[in-house]
Amino acid sequence: MTGGSTDTRLAAGGVVAWTVAAVAVNGGPRVAVVLLTGALIVVAVTSWPARSDRRSHRRSHRRSHRHGKRRRGRLSGRPVPGVLPFLAGCAVIVLAPLSVRLITAATPPIAGLVTGRATVVAELTATSDPHPLGSLGASGVARAAIEGRLSSVATGSSHIPVTGRVVVLAPLQQWRSVLPGQRLRVVARLSPPLHDRLAVAALAARSAPELLGRPPWWQRGAGAVRAGLRRACSGLPALVRGLLPGLVDGDTTDLDPVLADRFRTAGLTHLVAVSGTNCSIVVGAVTLVLRRLRSSPRSIAAGGALVLIGFVVIARPSPSVLRAAVMAAIALAGLASGRPRAALPTLAAAVIVLLGWEPQLAWDAGFALSVGATASLMLVAPGWVGRLRRRRVPAGVAEAIAVAAAAHIATAPLIVALSGRFSLVAVLANVLAEPVVAAATMLGFLAALTSVVCLPVAALLAQLAGWPCRWLVTVADWSGSLPGASLPWPSGLFGALLLLMLTGCVILLCRSATARAAMAVGAAVGLLIQIPVRSVVVAWPPPGWLMVVCDVGQGDALALNAGDHGAVVIDAGPDPVAADRCLTELGVQRIPLLLLTHAHLDHVGGIAGTVHGRSVGQAFTSMLTEPEAGHRLARTVLAEHGVSLQAATAGQSFELGSEPNRLSVTVLGPAHAFSGTRSDPNNSSLVVTATTHGRRILLAADAEVEAQDELLARPELLRADILKVPHHGSAYSDPTFLRAVGEQRALISVGRHNDYGHPAPSLLEELARERVPVYRTDESGDLAVVARGGALWVLGRDTRSGNAAGPTPRCRCRMARWAHVQPVQYRAAAHAGGRGRGIPDQSRAGLDPSTRDGRRSEHRGPRGRRRWPRVGGTDPAAQPVVVRWRPAHRLPLGPGPPGLRRRERAPDAARHRSGNSHRGPAPRRCEGQSSSGLPPQSTPG
Repeated sequence: MTGGSTDTRLAAGGVVAWTVAAVAVNGGPRVAVVLLTGALIVVAVTSWPARSDRRSHRRSHRRSHRHGKRRRGRLSGRPVPGVLPFLAGCAVIVLAPLSVRLITAATPPIAGLVTGRATVVAELTATSDPHPLGSLGASGVARAAIEGRLSSVATGSSHIPVTGRVVVLAPLQQWRSVLPGQRLRVVARLSPPLHDRLAVAALAARSAPELLGRPPWWQRGAGAVRAGLRRACSGLPALVRGLLPGLVDGDTTDLDPVLADRFRTAGLTHLVAVSGTNCSIVVGAVTLVLRRLRSSPRSIAAGGALVLIGFVVIARPSPSVLRAAVMAAIALAGLASGRPRAALPTLAAAVIVLLGWEPQLAWDAGFALSVGATASLMLVAPGWVGRLRRRRVPAGVAEAIAVAAAAHIATAPLIVALSGRFSLVAVLANVLAEPVVAAATMLGFLAALTSVVCLPVAALLAQLAGWPCRWLVTVADWSGSLPGASLPWPSGLFGALLLLMLTGCVILLCRSATARAAMAVGAAVGLLIQIPVRSVVVAWPPPGWLMVVCDVGQGDALALNAGDHGAVVIDAGPDPVAADRCLTELGVQRIPLLLLTHAHLDHVGGIAGTVHGRSVGQAFTSMLTEPEAGHRLARTVLAEHGVSLQAATAGQSFELGSEPNRLSVTVLGPAHAFSGTRSDPNNSSLVVTATTHGRRILLAADAEVEAQDELLARPELLRADILKVPHHGSAYSDPTFLRAVGEQRALISVGRHNDYGHPAPSLLEELARERVPVYRTDESGDLAVVARGGALWVLGRDTRSGNAAGPTPRCRCRMARWAHVQPVQYRAAAHAGGRGRGIPDQSRAGLDPSTRDGRRSEHRGPRGRRRWPRVGGTDPAAQPVVVRWRPAHRLPLGPGPPGLRRRERAPDAARHRSGNSHRGPAPRRCEGQSSSGLPPQSTPG
């Protein structure tokens, strides 16, 4: 049997095992049993002829031996076992244990409790460390997921023994000390597991864990090593302090979220947490030292095995580490027996073994990325290294480029399927980062081991490991923040297949020297246009911007231009990555004043991204520190940057900059912390006015009716040109407050498809009656306010596609450089709704229930034309609230007639007499563009 056939058969067996495991895990127990039965039948049917051939071969061999025809060596001409039974056998290895586990998980004795979402007292054994989740809970507490094996459930007076895999969702701080192997008891609410057919239930913890006994000694030792490494890293800078433990033992608890996003954008995700590369480095270093000491092969294998076991226990068996560990174990076994194993069969054997042990790895993205990258390094990289060496590229450079390019090509289809982005800088970033990975891993691993014995020496080693980690942070920060560093790409299966097809075409074309030269020139020109040229030609924000409302989802984050790369930042949004993205694109490097209007997570959750890499002067927040979790988060992050969080008072004023770019910020209210209202934090949030370039901006935070009524006592302070609509456009606003502002533009910071019903149709109708143009971040992305030619302009940027100043969906004007979000007057049409599809009920939406009677209704436009018919369902709870907007008419492109001007607002008396306030909205106007693409200087907004 040739080596090639063995390689091919084992690789094909790995593919078959992976395929049937993925289908069975997704299909459930019935599908698994059917596949297992079919595989057994194939094995039985196809093995019988081969067995008969072997018996006849042995008989003929004995006959020839009796006649004196001796043959040298082993049997020659021995029939090769069939490929089909071998592949079916690989499927049986995976499907047999998987079928049993799926049947057990599908019929647990607590199925009724799980369906009823009962609250129980559960006893379980943790099988993993707490994994921090990317988002915070509703109370502002960081959450974690812990995997475990359930042993019993108690509810009331009944005690039910049950065995099965569970996932616990719990507060990170309470469960951070839990180690694998620890038995514990917890009060939790049961629920069906999501996307995990091998789990019997998901548990939402309702109490802190009650520890029962102690975990095994090896887990206690591993926990001590991991904790010691965190202590040894305490003297490092914040970004490095969070990266080094992740690189060594997979602990990403303290990893900065913005830095993690930069690593992801740069294609360096495998360096954020421990992976198979780190396992190979540690085991390879030990075996190399033992070889230099001239140890025997068995001694080398034994030493490597001990280090391998210790590394897996300390770093935890993540999918990538498991893959590398099994491959290393097979290679060490071959070394000890004197029969080295080939690389590709070793990888295939590791896949089959791991899928038989943990079938859910078939749907694990980390496992797929690890296997794909390893296979490409075995099959593709050596040939590319040889080609580069033949073109006189230095050996080290050729190997770095080939390894990075091969791994990127193998993993890119899966990455775009998951994220919808294709990194353009991944190869360059990996080439720059790869030389220091081994040094950082070895020094960090030595620091972790030494921390148990001598912490000062461990701290010294951690400081040494910090220098290569600083380089990794620099590479990721630079490459991940480049404009256009990644391209939007179709996600899902279609995107992966499209990229695979495109990659195959490129590889085929590369066989021609002419095509290679043409593609190299095209790629160089494309990168120049996408990254440096695009960042200059299509810049954001527009020159002379006064304020930008950032598209951070369902939350608030906005910046007031303070000049000299500075900005006054008001609120931080819910997501650190989105907040950092917005401020980075604005070029904000310093924040002389940071105002956090209140401590709700949609206003302070992104504080880490707001201050990432920026200097902060002063920070203020509301007098009310509720909710405590959000206030504690903001206070902790600012304290790490040497800034104290103070309480702002009504009347407090701040002056920044000098004429003509002076910025004045004043706190209007509240004068006291509210108590006993519908939402005390919202009503106690800071209401601020800002004056810049002769324009007045009112930022109403989340103030609701009670706070607005108090501010109406001084209506002269509320007059403004721009209004940031309070509370994301909720229905809890006083129409008198909106009329008192007298704004020319209204901006709403709101998330797409939010489940609060924001903005409320009643508020939009009120603004429409007042003929106030409305701009929303969920429709237009980032919103920039610009003063040009004595008029105010609002420019939008589509943050979903990443196109700076792309045209907004509501304006069909052709734009040159900037997308101009036109002043649009809207008519609201809301029909029967409920809480279906995440839409709030009638009272929360602020609609009149009497209008929702399910009758067919329509709106008539000018000259009696019928517009947008709508049908209300007979079941209001099953119908979503739909707000549709149409312009009354459109003006032609271009500057328009010479006499075209913005319609002046009518006085209140004229606007409201004889019910005229309920007439149709003002026409939608698309003003002209100058040749430069900027708003014309002479055309008022």
